[in-house]
Amino acid sequence: MNASSSQNYKSASSRGDSISPLKSPSGESTSGRLLSLDTLRGFDMMFIMGAAYWILALCALLPQNAFTGWLAGQMKHVEWNGLAQHDTIFPLFLFIAGVSFPFSLAKQKSQNKTQTQIALKIIRRGFTLVLLGLICNGLLKLEFETLRWGSVLGRIGLAWMFAALLFLYIRKTSILGFIAGAILIFYWLTMWLIPGGADPYSFENNLVGRIDRILMPGRLLYGNGTFDPEGLYSTLPAIVTAMLGMFTGQLIRLPETKLSGSQKTLLMLAAGIILALIAWGWNIFFPINKKLWTSSFVCAAGAYSILLLALFYYIIDVRGWKKWTFFFQVIGINSITIYMLQNIISCRDLTRYFFGGINSKLPESLSTLGFWTFYIITCWLILYFFYRKKIFLKV
Repeated sequence: MNASSSQNYKSASSRGDSISPLKSPSGESTSGRLLSLDTLRGFDMMFIMGAAYWILALCALLPQNAFTGWLAGQMKHVEWNGLAQHDTIFPLFLFIAGVSFPFSLAKQKSQNKTQTQIALKIIRRGFTLVLLGLICNGLLKLEFETLRWGSVLGRIGLAWMFAALLFLYIRKTSILGFIAGAILIFYWLTMWLIPGGADPYSFENNLVGRIDRILMPGRLLYGNGTFDPEGLYSTLPAIVTAMLGMFTGQLIRLPETKLSGSQKTLLMLAAGIILALIAWGWNIFFPINKKLWTSSFVCAAGAYSILLLALFYYIIDVRGWKKWTFFFQVIGINSITIYMLQNIISCRDLTRYFFGGINSKLPESLSTLGFWTFYIITCWLILYFFYRKKIFLKV
């Protein structure tokens, strides 16, 4: 990862991790490129930039009822089977990375880059993300026996890389759709049919854990080193999460002469509903489970991602309501930065240093809510500094 100080945002779009340029605080685009994607990415990253804790603190202050209990529950990962909003943050980010790729691919082809050049760039980006994930896990301590090799960034890198290579070398969308479906069915059948115990989808008996215990070096995250939610085998269905984003990016790229923005929105809504129905039905046989990244989870998270993008796309790019997006853009265009930053330095200590005095003057009942408010402000101001200086950490 390196810092580049450029005069525009085209360099970011060409690398495939964004497809929109810098915007003014009014939300106006200088090139007419898609704005909704950076806004959605920023919205997604908000929840790991303190928003989830902020909502939990707010719920603790409000009258306790069914709604506040439900909302607080959405800000936490489910223990095993099931789905909460907090479980969608990771797959939504991977989906968004997928959406941007058809734009990046088209741009690179317009620059007369060969397939080999594009493929090498895809592979470099994928393994760079794996490396950054290892750094977040403590690679630089050089304690390899206890190093955790699985990571969020590693999964994004590998899943996006394999999906991008498929889209690079296979031109027919119908064949790619068949491959995506085959991956999900194959994953389900292997998880179900390869013996491992009475419940093949349990924490103790699942195939994912058994494969990772054999093949993954270092430390696995859960169960005294018996299971890792970002392990090797469960990366396979995550490829389809990235592919769903790429299918959506292909749709959005269609010229207005073929499909209007409203028609594209309706198609995304229809796709989201269909995926939600598939997830609901498949959940009966193959439970929705983020830690296993089950096929039903791919469909459920894909439905959420597509529906949310449809909403943002319609509001921002179709209706043109852009002025509110600036706050999220600042986060979205430097999303890797804020993820790495929170893993490398203590943003909590920074918050206490700059805002601890103000927060200490608040009533005790508001101190937790105040802290997370100031935490979000601290992180955002750091990103805004990078934004103003046109510094973007890129992969």
